[in-house]
Amino acid sequence: MADDAGAPDGELTESEAAEETSGATEPGSTAVEDAAESATDTSDTAGTSDVSDEPDSDEVDEEAVPAKPRMLHVQLATIAGIVLVLALGGLTGWLGFRAYQAHEAEQERNLFLQVGRQGALNLTTIDWQNAEADVQRVLESATGTFYDDFQNRAQPFVEVVKQAQSKSVGTIAEAGLESTDGDQAKVLVAVTVNTSNAGAPQQEPRAWRMRLTVEKVGEEAKVSNVEFVP
Repeated sequence: MADDAGAPDGELTESEAAEETSGATEPGSTAVEDAAESATDTSDTAGTSDVSDEPDSDEVDEEAVPAKPRMLHVQLATIAGIVLVLALGGLTGWLGFRAYQAHEAEQERNLFLQVGRQGALNLTTIDWQNAEADVQRVLESATGTFYDDFQNRAQPFVEVVKQAQSKSVGTIAEAGLESTDGDQAKVLVAVTVNTSNAGAPQQEPRAWRMRLTVEKVGEEAKVSNVEFVP
């Protein structure tokens, strides 16, 4: 106390200086603590913000995973559609080809049958007044050995028909394919023949059965053999 009393006016005593120094330090300490707390709060806030901004890996996986199966399903559906179209195209082509083959075979059978019927009519329909033309018609529808044999006998046959003034008219009673083998077929024909001549103007009809072999010659078909069967 004695030191305080002896100090000049305007100067602080040691005790007062110590008190002021202590008082000045405390506000500074408080400011440091406030700054530290503020920095801590900012750090916590920044950490929280960073965590919240990061995408949740589980949510990303849940959204991304279904996309792959959907794409796979689309690809499989596309492939299945292409395979189905190709299969249908192949089936349609095959059915079309089979239909074409069946149509061609049917036309060929009809051709064989028609030529066999006409060949039988040509052989059984001869008029002495048109003998040459009737014989020529037979030759035009013939081929092979039948053509050769009939041509060799054609002239004597015409002479006999004219001398007898013979006339015969054939009528097809029944006809059908007996068999087919590649480009040839055998046709069975039942013919009823009405014959007349100068000595016997009216005769009883006669029934003949003929087996004619028909062969394809290019786009046509002709008779290559004729047999009379019981």
